Amino acid sequence: MSNRFLLSATVNDTPGVLQRVAGLFSRRSYNIESITVGPCEQEGRSRMIVAARGDDALVRQMCSQLSKLIDVLDVVQLQERPFVSRDLMLVKLRMEPSKRSELQSLIDTFRCSVIDVSPDTVILQVVGDTEKNDAFLQLLRPYGILEMTRTGETAMSRGLGEREPTSIG
Repeated sequence: MSNRFLLSATVNDTPGVLQRVAGLFSRRSYNIESITVGPCEQEGRSRMIVAARGDDALVRQMCSQLSKLIDVLDVVQLQERPFVSRDLMLVKLRMEPSKRSELQSLIDTFRCSVIDVSPDTVILQVVGDTEKNDAFLQLLRPYGILEMTRTGETAMSRGLGEREPTSIG
């Protein structure tokens, strides 16, 4: 059975670390659904969140393989503990005056932000978990999506002391 999983890796902030992580997945023919990387709370280090699909054996293998890479300091499988996640999505829609109030109702229901309006388009900012954003996107399709971009999922464990590595390199 293939489940969606999130891995959080703390890495040294050095050139090529993203390429090595992506290459590891690629060499084993595993598809990355999304990958986000950015500075974390420790100077000179970054946090990398990888979303992919696979069974439990694949997740264990990926944690083990990632922890062997140079510059990967720890790897945590986020589903092992309570966690929060967010995905940012920007969506440009055709704005027909006759559908403005209908669209505003959806925007209010999903707590989105209108970040740009022109005479014939509107750009929405949607922040939420991946499932919420996917559901909202399906509801927007009839309005005429002109352009859409997503950041990919970022996440972290809830509470204190939750960042215990699944495996350490």
